[in-house]
Amino acid sequence: MTLRKYHILYVLIFFFASLHGMKTYAQQTLVDVSIDIPDIMIGEQTMLHLSVTTDKDKQLLIPLPADMLMKGVEVLYITPPDTVDIKNNRITINYDLLITSFDSSLYLLPPFYAIDGRDTLYSDQVALKVSSPDVDLENPEDFKDIKGIWRPPFVLADYYALIYGILFTLFLICVVGYFVQRMRNRPERSADVKEAPKLPPHEQAMKELKEIRERKLWQQGRNKEYYTEITDTLRRYMSLRYGTSVMEKTSSEILDVLRDEEPGNKEVYDLLKQILRLSDFVKFAKLHPLSDENELSMFNANLFVDKTKRMELPVAPPVEEDVTGDEREKKNEPTTN
Repeated sequence: MTLRKYHILYVLIFFFASLHGMKTYAQQTLVDVSIDIPDIMIGEQTMLHLSVTTDKDKQLLIPLPADMLMKGVEVLYITPPDTVDIKNNRITINYDLLITSFDSSLYLLPPFYAIDGRDTLYSDQVALKVSSPDVDLENPEDFKDIKGIWRPPFVLADYYALIYGILFTLFLICVVGYFVQRMRNRPERSADVKEAPKLPPHEQAMKELKEIRERKLWQQGRNKEYYTEITDTLRRYMSLRYGTSVMEKTSSEILDVLRDEEPGNKEVYDLLKQILRLSDFVKFAKLHPLSDENELSMFNANLFVDKTKRMELPVAPPVEEDVTGDEREKKNEPTTN
């Protein structure tokens, strides 16, 4: 009787151990990978399928490649995870990876893995063969692409730029035609209307500087416009004053021209240097000068024009000779041969 009790006890222990082993096996995480087409040509694409089966309540870490599966094999796209309930408190997480390669070779793709707490579970490895197309070296003109040319679908939005460009061009043509016609129909100026006499260069420069000051540009925060108009006025003045165009010259080149035209005149050189240097800082370094510096630049510009203006001498009227009556009669006598 005692032997029978022990026999029954051993049977029960074996039964429960078997159930526990089956439960442990059922709770194991499985990582599986497969490939649609294991043999592709260069540039073709194939799909890898990754599936991870585990318990619902487990927190897994499944690292996925970003752009390269391995050297020579690129990952073009990874689908979002698709979770499928397979009952018995188990789920399967599926990923699809679109891959391609542009180097012919036989690749043994690295295994995928999942981190389950302290355990790391790996999948099997699959192979990918990438072949090069056969090329007839004797007839290279017969070489064709791996795939044919795909014609994209017609999308009207793709042609918006062209349509707007054509409409804008037609609008410009109409505007130009309108102004040309208006110029043709404008009555000609009568010959007796005389143009206003041009001012001397220094007077014109003084007039422009006065207009710039009255517009109060820097007081409105328009420093760049303020210094641009001052320097442009001085450029026009120097071009007319010295007969050398400085409109397209840099600040250093303008100072070189002034040094040649006004040798030894350090005062006017320093005046112009202060204006040009501060103007460059405002235009290119976005400097915001102080109020005193803005006023000083305008003062120096006027002083520069005044110091370098050309003094026009008044033209004296012709002087009549004081001759006596006898001499006048001799001049009026006809010459006899």
